[in-house]
Amino acid sequence: MSITRSLGQTGIKLPAIGLGCMGLSEFYGPPTEKSAAIDLLQQAIELGVRHFDTAELYGNTANEVLLGEAFRGHRDNVFIATKFGPVRDPDTGEMLGLDGSRKNCRRAIEGSLKRLKTETVDLYYLHRVDPATPIEETVTAMAELVAEGKVRQIGLSEASAETIRRAAAIHPISAVQSEYSIFTRDIEEQVIPACQEVGASLVAYSPLGRGMLSGKFDADSPPGQQDYRSSSPRFQGDAYQANLALVREIEAVADAMNVSSSQVALAWLLARGEHVMTIPGTTRLGNLQSNLGAAGVTLDSQHLATLDRLADQVKGNRYDERGMSIING
Repeated sequence: MSITRSLGQTGIKLPAIGLGCMGLSEFYGPPTEKSAAIDLLQQAIELGVRHFDTAELYGNTANEVLLGEAFRGHRDNVFIATKFGPVRDPDTGEMLGLDGSRKNCRRAIEGSLKRLKTETVDLYYLHRVDPATPIEETVTAMAELVAEGKVRQIGLSEASAETIRRAAAIHPISAVQSEYSIFTRDIEEQVIPACQEVGASLVAYSPLGRGMLSGKFDADSPPGQQDYRSSSPRFQGDAYQANLALVREIEAVADAMNVSSSQVALAWLLARGEHVMTIPGTTRLGNLQSNLGAAGVTLDSQHLATLDRLADQVKGNRYDERGMSIING
C-alpha cells in the first residue's frame, strides 16, 4: 500500500514516505560500503520509493556522488532533493559556517548537478538559513536557478515562520523540511501554519527521533562515540533513560496493533494531514520495507491520544548547543 501526497502547489504527486540518504555516508557511524549502499538505493526504487533526500553537506559531498551512481539509468523514476548552505572544508570536513549568498548558491548547484549526474535537481533547499544573508537575496538566487532550468522547485530547511513568509513573497516555496516526530512537535505552533499559509508541504526528517522511536536502543546500548547522536542531549544520561521509558509506551501501542514501533511513529506523522510527507533514513533493506509498510497502518483515536501526550515529557534538546543555534532561522 502507498499513500501519495501533493508537493506544495506544484501538482507533483509523491509517495508520502521517501528515503533520507544521509546515514549512508556519515554521522551514524562508518559509511555504508559503496556497493551495498547502491544496492539499497536501487532496491528502494523497485519498492516504489521515489523521493530521495540528500545534501552537499552529507559525507562532504560523498552522498550526492553515491546517489549519482545509483540512479544512473533510473533518473526518470526518482525525485531528487538536495540542499546547500552549510560550508565544509573539502579536505578535512570541518564545518566552516553558513553561506546563503548568491555566489555560494551558484557554486553549490553546479557541484550538485555534476555529482548527481543530472541536468536538473527536482527540489533544492536552503539547508540552514544564513543570518548574514537576507532570505530575499538567497531565494532570489535560487529562483534564478529555476528560471535557468537547473532546479525545478525550491524549499527551506529549519526555517522560522517569518522566514518562510518572506521567502514565499519572492518565489513559491514548495516544501519546508523540519524535524518532526512524536517526540519533536515544536513546529506545530508557528512553522506548520506558515507552511499551510504559503502552500508548502512539510517534509519531516528524523521522524523516528534518530532511531530512538524505532526501539533499537536500550539502557545498556547508547550510541557509540563515532555516532553523532552521542552528543545529543536526548541520548545522554538521565534524559536518555527517561526518553527510553517513553519509547516503551510507543512499543506498547505497536504490540497491541501487531506492528513495529517505527510503523506507529510514521503512521502518527502521516495522520497529521495531507500537507505532511516524511523521509525516514535507513541503511538496511528490512528497515526500509518496514518503514514503507507504515502507509498501511491506521491509528485510532485512543492510540493517537496516547502518543500525542508524549512530546511534552521528552527530556533534552534535539541538538547540542551549536545545532540548536542554527535552527528556526
